[in-house]
Order: sequence, then structure tokens, then C-alpha cells
Amino acid sequence: MMVHLNGVLMAAADARIDPADRGLTLGDGLFESLRARDGEILRLDAHLARLRAGAAVIGLPLPMSDEALGDSLRETLRGNDIDDGVLRLTVTRGPAGRGLLPPASSHPTILVTAAAQGGQPPGPVAAVIAATTRRNEYSPLSRCKTINYLDNILARREADERGADEALMLNTAGRLAETTIANLFLVIGGDLVTPPVADGALPGVMRADVIALAGAGERPLAPEDLARASEAFVTNSLGIRPLVSVDRAPIGDGRPGAVTAKVAAIVD
Repeated sequence: MMVHLNGVLMAAADARIDPADRGLTLGDGLFESLRARDGEILRLDAHLARLRAGAAVIGLPLPMSDEALGDSLRETLRGNDIDDGVLRLTVTRGPAGRGLLPPASSHPTILVTAAAQGGQPPGPVAAVIAATTRRNEYSPLSRCKTINYLDNILARREADERGADEALMLNTAGRLAETTIANLFLVIGGDLVTPPVADGALPGVMRADVIALAGAGERPLAPEDLARASEAFVTNSLGIRPLVSVDRAPIGDGRPGAVTAKVAAIVD
């Protein structure tokens, strides 16, 4: 495997991350997962815009331009001979001494990895509502794609232990926010709706496209709204998957719906 580390394409075996890197010691960093198809990176500008927005929130300097970041992503694809796959762009604050306060001068670590997208596309999702943790809609980090995913990991482990594919995460007020890795959309009374960012939903890149291109609306959603939905789906940068059940109760008739298929055709 070839990786791009701090502007240099190299073999993964030769890549070295400083043991004092704050991404490793404190989870101080951001990442983006990007879909590549036929050698092209989908929604690149939107991903880089979200990365820069998150960097502004946490005060993380980004020394590379969008053009240079795009070149690093494309070079990593070519270096691994991948046309269809997934790229991960990770940016940490870099090495520093002990303590929470960031150093006055940071030297961020910028890492790009790539993996081929093979096999059959993932199927419909059976989910549970996570009981072990909640999404904190009051935290500015709920708007950022940080490398600290421990709450999501706890929820995903719970889903696995309960025999489900995924977990829906509630916010501190008990409203639906998102899943561990995706945004949530419901079809209620013919309207396509999704939880607002103010309720703890990550501002997903695919989510933005569904809102803009498919006319989805934002509104607070309660767990009880799942029973009112005729169909549902979840979205992330890798695509759209039907959500067919939650806590073993079917959504609608328990099968992928027509609206889900229509939206996937519009935004794919």
C-alpha cells in the first residue's frame, strides 16, 4: 500500500507518525472519507470545505492549499492503482509536549490512505436506538468530523451485541440525531425530512446533496416518528442505504422504498 504523508507519496511500511502526535495522544484532529469512482474524487470541494470549517472550529492550521490536498488525494489513488475506492484524509495537530493546550506553533500531520471498493454494495440496514451514549448537540464538535469517534464506537458495539447493523444516536433531549456513520432521512406523510444540525446531526456532504437536489427538509425528529415513516434511509459519502427496521420494528413495510431509490438515482 502507498500512502501520502506530509506531501510525500511513500510505501505504508516507510511511513512514520511521531509518537508525540496529538492525534495519537489526544484525538486532536479531523478526517474526511471520500468516494472515488472511475478515478475521479466525488464531492471533493465540499469535503475540503467541511475540513476547513472544522479546522477553524478547533483552531487547527492547514498548511496545504485545497489544490495541494486534491493532488495528494489523486496521487494516492494512482499510487495504489485504484479507480473505484475510498480515500481517507486525516489531519492532526502534529507532535507536541504533554498537556491539553496546543503549542503556539503547530506542525500538522497530513495523511492520505486509499482502499479499493470491492464486492457487492452494502444492503439494507437493520438498526437499534443506542442506549449506551448520546450525541451532544451543544458541543461545537458535533459539527466537525473529528478523529475522536469513541461515542460512535460505543454505539456501534452496542448495535453489534444486539444483532443489528447500525445504531441510531439520540441527542441529549432524546431527539434523533444520526447514526454512528451516517445521516438519517425519513419519509413522513410524503415529506422527506432529516434532523437539523442543531440537533446534533453532522453536516454530511451527501446529506447536503439530498437536501439540495431531492428537496429534503430539516426538522426535529423524535423516536416516535420512526413508526410514522413510510420509509427511511441513511447517507454518507459512500452512498445511500435503506433503513428497514429499528429495534426490530419495521419501517413502513420493512422493505427499501421508492423514494429511497429515486433519491439514490438523483444524487449518486
